[in-house]
Amino acid sequence: MTCFLPPCRQETAPPPQSQPARFEGDLIMGTGPLCSRVTALLVTFLTLMALAGVTAEEDKGSQERRFTIDYDNNQFLKDGMPFRYVSGSIHYFRVLPSEWRDRLRKLRMAGFNALTTYVEWSSHEPEAGVYDFSGINDLTHFLTIAQEEDLLVILRPGPYIDAERDMGGLPYWLLNKNPDMKLRTSDPTYLNYVDIWFRDVLLPKVKPLLYENGGPIIMLQVENEYGYQPECDFAYTSHLRDLMVESLGKGPVLFTTDGDEVDDLKCGKIPEVYATVDFGSSTNVTEAFGAMRLFEPRGPLVNSEYYPGWLDYWSVPHSTVKAEKVASNLDEMLALNASVNVYVFHGGTSFGFTAGSDFENRFMPCPTSYDYDAPLSEAGDPTEKYWVLRNVTGKYLPLPPGEVPPASPKFGYGKVSLAPTGSVFQMADLLQKVTNKWPLTFEELLVPNGIVVYQTVLPFRIADPARLTLGDIHDRGYVFVDTEFAGMVSREQDMYDLAIYARPNQTITIVVESQGRVCYGHQINDFKGITTNVTLSDHTLEGWTMTPLPITHTSRLQNALTRLHSWAVAQNIPPLGLLGTNKGGMTFFSGSFQVPGDSSHPRDTFLRLDGWNKGVAWVNDFCLGRYWPEVGPQVTLYVPRGVLHQGTNTLLLLEQESAPCLTPDTCHATLQETNIIDGPTPL
Repeated sequence: MTCFLPPCRQETAPPPQSQPARFEGDLIMGTGPLCSRVTALLVTFLTLMALAGVTAEEDKGSQERRFTIDYDNNQFLKDGMPFRYVSGSIHYFRVLPSEWRDRLRKLRMAGFNALTTYVEWSSHEPEAGVYDFSGINDLTHFLTIAQEEDLLVILRPGPYIDAERDMGGLPYWLLNKNPDMKLRTSDPTYLNYVDIWFRDVLLPKVKPLLYENGGPIIMLQVENEYGYQPECDFAYTSHLRDLMVESLGKGPVLFTTDGDEVDDLKCGKIPEVYATVDFGSSTNVTEAFGAMRLFEPRGPLVNSEYYPGWLDYWSVPHSTVKAEKVASNLDEMLALNASVNVYVFHGGTSFGFTAGSDFENRFMPCPTSYDYDAPLSEAGDPTEKYWVLRNVTGKYLPLPPGEVPPASPKFGYGKVSLAPTGSVFQMADLLQKVTNKWPLTFEELLVPNGIVVYQTVLPFRIADPARLTLGDIHDRGYVFVDTEFAGMVSREQDMYDLAIYARPNQTITIVVESQGRVCYGHQINDFKGITTNVTLSDHTLEGWTMTPLPITHTSRLQNALTRLHSWAVAQNIPPLGLLGTNKGGMTFFSGSFQVPGDSSHPRDTFLRLDGWNKGVAWVNDFCLGRYWPEVGPQVTLYVPRGVLHQGTNTLLLLEQESAPCLTPDTCHATLQETNIIDGPTPL
């Protein structure tokens, strides 16, 4: 800092009988010997001022980019000022990157000032030591867009996240590394892989994004709803805390999330980590926060998961929650100066095979749609609930200027004619096989999800009929004698045996489908496939051949389909001869459709499969997910515009049970403008 001083006049002899110059005059004019003293004083004064200015700048700098808890006043502080967040959950792995900014801007335009998102370990490390932070897994890009849209970030890095994802977001291969591994505990084998993932991979990516480092992340969650975990392993949760502090420092606020009952918080609370609660609109707000206060007597009130809707299950009616009730409870919490995260503000879609399942008295798989009756629909459109909640938020936080982005334009691309391209059995004959005396699980076969074909040759004569018992099948098994369908076993329906008739040397084939690993509770170590020995009339069947279908890997699937097509041409097999069963089950079907070339296309659309029963759908090699309109409530699959392109687009189905394709003119699907996720379900 440069200081400019008034110049001293040239010293001359004073005139005779002159009056002593006044101090003020000397200071102003800088005359006489006093000039030196004054100048010295002035230099000292200005130097001190300069140093004070530097100190003030340093103090100001030290106060900048800080997010803390003010325990004395029961509030958060952002840059030293009182702060309260209203956040919404959006999961980057359930939304195409092309739509991230649209969803985040709609969140901000609802008056929300923060985003909450999970980090899904299984998406980023699909196989041990293989990492993916590209495309839909580009976490840094997603959080950067959030910051550009003026949103702070509350990050929930897991390692377990639940979120109705396969195995709660934990990678399946952990079960291959050690089948006896105790997940979510201080089991050394589990902690070894958690440490590698957190310390060496994830947290170094997170650190530059912390608020104190100029990024948007103000808080990080340690584990997730651990109070529900029966092991109650404090060594594990404390280890995660220490790991995060070691990697990120003591700057970011760490917190836990648990249910609103005292028992929920007993195992969830971690020393030196702020405990918060979660609850929905049917909960008494005062009682819920009262439970939190037993564990956090001082500090801000926080609901880390406020539910505006609820999840769905296949064959169970679609869940809805009235907008007025959600708004009323939100208003009540904000009036208490609580911070709230709406879970979820936008649910999106569990594309591919990522949807998980629950186990509450019975196995309950989740559908592909994660609409959740949220303020933004599965396609990202503002719903009535969006506007109602925006009105509440606007009472407590300023609404940003400008218009809320509109719903995305939709288009019905019409009928898509389909034709069979080969059966599961024909494809399996062309693929690499694994043999073993006993059947192996998906995890032992290093199959993340999808379908495995199990086969054994019957070596002896059996009674007519005989009882085939598969023990604890995970999750759905289609039984064939040679290629004739014999029946089905189902974990969901608690059906594990059936009567069959077979002769010696016939092949018993069991096509086993994984419907998503359990995402919550003590059964998340959910092995898939044939998990016990198979018996026939009390005789244990041996000598198994197992063929994984490559349906979870796009390029491998395309290679397999290409080989299947070449084989069919070489064998001169007519199209209908490629059907797997007489109802069109266990068959791949393909077709194409056109997207107009004008600038308004492509647009969002929805795949409707009337007459089809259960299977998996791909558009342009992108796996939309599982369909099952036969049981509902989800009838259509969301096709985001980001997977389409102008011109010719492809549709591929793997139908497992029954297709409307006995004649070519009935073999089609439809792309329509409207989504149906509340269709009829069984009684």
